Amino acid sequence: MIRPTTIAALVALVTLSSTTTSAFQTPSNTRIISSTTLFSTPPERTTDQPPKPPLSTLVKRVAVAGATGRTGKLVVQQLLSQNVPVLALVRDTDKAMSAFDPTNELLTIRKTDLGSKDDVITAIQEGEGVDCAMWCATGFSDAPDQSIWDKISAIFGFATNSQGSIDAVGLPALGEALAKSPKRTLANGSDKSAPLPKVVMLSSAGVTRPDWTDEKKSALEGCAGIPIVRLNPFGILGVKKQSEEELRNCGTEYTIFRPGGLNDKWPKNSRPIFSQGDVAVGRINREDVATILVDLLSTPEATGKTFEGVSIANSDGYYPPAESLSVALDRLILDKDGVSEDVARATYAIMQQLLPGEKQAAAELAMGQTYEQLDKDEQGRLGDRGTEEAPIVKTA
Repeated sequence: MIRPTTIAALVALVTLSSTTTSAFQTPSNTRIISSTTLFSTPPERTTDQPPKPPLSTLVKRVAVAGATGRTGKLVVQQLLSQNVPVLALVRDTDKAMSAFDPTNELLTIRKTDLGSKDDVITAIQEGEGVDCAMWCATGFSDAPDQSIWDKISAIFGFATNSQGSIDAVGLPALGEALAKSPKRTLANGSDKSAPLPKVVMLSSAGVTRPDWTDEKKSALEGCAGIPIVRLNPFGILGVKKQSEEELRNCGTEYTIFRPGGLNDKWPKNSRPIFSQGDVAVGRINREDVATILVDLLSTPEATGKTFEGVSIANSDGYYPPAESLSVALDRLILDKDGVSEDVARATYAIMQQLLPGEKQAAAELAMGQTYEQLDKDEQGRLGDRGTEEAPIVKTA
């Protein structure tokens, strides 16, 4: 289990400071806000928290969309390892049969068109007790058998068909299919307990940034100027943003997790840093993302929230693992309450100090260039910043 943390305490210090005006490029009469306004509710803590029940006792069956993708496959493996039945919604059943053990009685593989609302809903209805779902039809893949378009577009799940992107169609269909299903809680369905999410969405950091004002993009250039936001091929960030909104409005309990750059070479089992306001930039190992996604299914503190996550590389086990994500996520703000601009800008100032590399200048990166190459003034694989082109070809 990964030890999580949030930057809540640091944000409070930055936001409450009266000397932060120049850091955030705000007027000199910036108001001082009370720390009680930073979070939806002041969390109550106890030193001894009862352990959560096993996940296998909290779910009947989890539908995983994008189960054969790089992240989806890890999610399926973790669920099966915890004796959780899985309905794998896949486009290629042959690929699924080779990726997983088809003799595993906990696993059901179903060919599903995620771009068809009817097919997605039918899959859930016929799914033998599916009571929650994981949207993993996203995530960068460097598999050698994929085309360049597949690799790049997979970052945001931007796969299109005659009906539109799979995110815009399949994701809200999952929510609609589960909206009227019984409430999920840690107390076996008790209405008095906080609800657990029925749909967990793997999104991406950066989806709101193309729509920021010019002033905000300039003030927060360290996250607004990164390559994928600067180039935003085919408006794929907007597609993801729209899909998030449709999930929020579909009437079911949800959680939206926006990881930073997925990097398989980044140390795994590292400490995640959760934040809100879509200002996070950095790296996180894909295995850690899968662990977080699975843990969210049993974390009521995550329900109704959207948040980003990057990780700080674990150094010789310095950060011991935590037992759950609950304490960290309890500090975050519910989507219905909204993240204030003050908090977002304070969060940005702190998150920029956590960037990888020595220069810590994400906006100077070219697409395809690593932080390490930037530090050494080495060119990335796609050329210099400003001249590189996203190597993608639009497909039908």
